[in-house]
Amino acid sequence: MASNRADVTVAERFLGAFGSQDWESLRTVLAPDLAWSMPGTGTISGTIHGVDAAIDRLRTIAARGLNTELLHVLTGAYGVTLSLHNTARDADGRTLDEHLATVLTIREGRVAAIDSYVSDVDGMSGFFN
Repeated sequence: MASNRADVTVAERFLGAFGSQDWESLRTVLAPDLAWSMPGTGTISGTIHGVDAAIDRLRTIAARGLNTELLHVLTGAYGVTLSLHNTARDADGRTLDEHLATVLTIREGRVAAIDSYVSDVDGMSGFFN
């Protein structure tokens, strides 16, 4: 009988590779035609397409000293949602303190889409500006 549940290990590999800034491992987790939406007006906002664009976005986020705390993993039939708490402090005094739902749509063992939902869109846009 086929499972009606997404493979959580794909989400774990995604989060682990991001946490260790292992960009090559991320290439094995992300689907080539990936689409990732992020709300707001900051430099990481908008919808991007493809693995290279996703890795560029992740590098930009990591470069700002982001601390990510995993709060919950929610599993659905077609994907996994990571409930996260992100914090950071920039050298110029700007701070980031947000809760984030990162919805990963999984297809054929890879992340095919990422939709980000942010508790403080204006704060995130200001921090990544």
